Amino acid sequence: MKNTVFTGMATAIVTPMTETGIDYEALGRFLEFQIESGINAIVVMGTTGENATIEPEDQKKVIQYTVEKVAGRVPVIAGTGTNNTEHVLANTRNACKVGADAILVVTPYYNKATQNGLIKHFTTIADASTVPVILYNVPGRTGVNLLPKTVAKLAEHPNIVAIKEATGNMAQMVELQALCGDKLDIYSGEDALTVPMMAMGAAGTISVLSNVVPKESVAMTDACKAGDYQTAAQWQCKLLPLTNALFSEVNPIPVKAAVSAMGYGKEILRLPLTPMEDDNRANLYEQMRKLGINV
Repeated sequence: MKNTVFTGMATAIVTPMTETGIDYEALGRFLEFQIESGINAIVVMGTTGENATIEPEDQKKVIQYTVEKVAGRVPVIAGTGTNNTEHVLANTRNACKVGADAILVVTPYYNKATQNGLIKHFTTIADASTVPVILYNVPGRTGVNLLPKTVAKLAEHPNIVAIKEATGNMAQMVELQALCGDKLDIYSGEDALTVPMMAMGAAGTISVLSNVVPKESVAMTDACKAGDYQTAAQWQCKLLPLTNALFSEVNPIPVKAAVSAMGYGKEILRLPLTPMEDDNRANLYEQMRKLGINV
């Protein structure tokens, strides 16, 4: 097995914004909240961080700020993926330069590359990166599925160390574990499947949920790491209503509303994302209150 970036719970953090830019004050407070809550890693500029609509120069600054604020207390994983390999290379070089511990690279969206194209894309990036690469498979958003047999080929690259698997397909997860479990780490990319995936051998999860309930999320993965799947399953079930509320609209619309209600910046999203619908918002806040969060 290659070196592990993290085990347990990583938060794919939101990016607090102002009307004109990035709200670094809120971002700093939010990072402290996450670390104080025991989170095992921070993912910055992922889907939840609205990387698709933040300019490359601002992305670089947010990653650098996060690295400096975290100051080595937990690994910082930077999202650098786009649908243009040259752009990913530029983003990756920037993330490496400012001190990210690893990069998270999503499958190229819209282009719908072949499996051979995906191998070439990820290999090119892994060759250029000076830090470990985590693949990110989320076909519901990208239109392309990184198949387990393809992952097995990519896992031969010494710099490709893990995959965030977000198909929601447990059968594919089992195949991925069977083919690749001894070659790279697998992380759940589906909050509702954290415990089942860790029971199948996943090293942890990269989470939206933990933006809102980091302590409880860490307790769930800690129970998994200890082999106490009964307690872990209880946490999974207890957190399920909030999990469902956080995905009642496309991510990161609900989690941005939740984090804003908790006092970490304004509920400002970049178009084409827009604020939550009233009914979904009411349910989200209700589920948060049931878990003791004042909103």
